[in-house]
Amino acid sequence: MTATDWFALLHPVVIILFVYPVVGATIRLGILARERRLDINPLPPTVGVEHTDHGRWVTSGVVVAVLVAMAATYARGGASGGAALLLAGVGCLVSCVALWRAKGAGLRAGFALICWLGLLTLGSQPALWHLGRSPFDGSVWGSHYWSGVLLCGLLLFAMAAAPETLRSPRMRRLHVSAAFLTALLLAVQAISGSRDLLGMALGQ
Repeated sequence: MTATDWFALLHPVVIILFVYPVVGATIRLGILARERRLDINPLPPTVGVEHTDHGRWVTSGVVVAVLVAMAATYARGGASGGAALLLAGVGCLVSCVALWRAKGAGLRAGFALICWLGLLTLGSQPALWHLGRSPFDGSVWGSHYWSGVLLCGLLLFAMAAAPETLRSPRMRRLHVSAAFLTALLLAVQAISGSRDLLGMALGQ
């Protein structure tokens, strides 16, 4: 295995060892927060805060893992415009970090959108391989990349809208619906990621 092969393996390692365990804790804390809100279980108010904090770590972990995967793919394919790609990647990371600290709703929405658009821009490069490039192409729906991009968008939205979710019953219902879709996409990612990893040519 080459150094690039080892670097490419960082993507599944981060997902398996960090993201999925934290996802499990986030789901459990979300259930407990709901039980507290409905007076089913007398729990401390910190449960909701911990649920939000865990969600932030899940989102950040997925963004970092996606950027690692893209960087490894570009290193394999020798993509042109390296400086521009590096700048876009740094922009995604900075936007994600800024999303942790932003207070206003507009700023949170803006940083989440910038991060997601940065990931889309990086993913649209010809050097990045993925199944299909049009939603009208059936192969798109089995693509690890496209389901991953949608997953990132949902996670960034949840992170950006966390304060509104705490205050609004309508936003909480939307959050729960998006969470079910997020869980489904995480399962799809595990399947399609394993498939693509098995098909990865070493030393290329």
